Amino acid sequence: MLNFLLNILWLVFGGWATAISWFTSALIMVISIVGIPWARAAFNIGLLNLWPFGSQVVARETISGHDIGTGTLGFIGNIIWFVFCGWWLAAMHVLWGLLFCITLIGIPVGLQHFKLAKISFAPVGKAIVF
Repeated sequence: MLNFLLNILWLVFGGWATAISWFTSALIMVISIVGIPWARAAFNIGLLNLWPFGSQVVARETISGHDIGTGTLGFIGNIIWFVFCGWWLAAMHVLWGLLFCITLIGIPVGLQHFKLAKISFAPVGKAIVF
């Protein structure tokens, strides 16, 4: 019940906006064709932005087995993601996480930002479990 309430607060105070931005990014990646390999990763980050409390980021290989995004190509995709956007996305979430953790009441939100930093760092081959 607490996770539900925290997720509702998260959505009201901006989670919906960041989720929509990630879903829009995923759509643009699909339309551009060049970004298709990273569109699924952006969509997963959008899902996590919708409902972060109680959700976990796991390797997709543990859920659905080996596929094209969980092997060597997934590793290469994560390297490309990291170089072009992963490092600064992760750094932004770490900074927000640290700022929220300064106050006692902000610690739960700060921990969710650390979770978002983890998936922003290397999202290819990951899945969200609710």
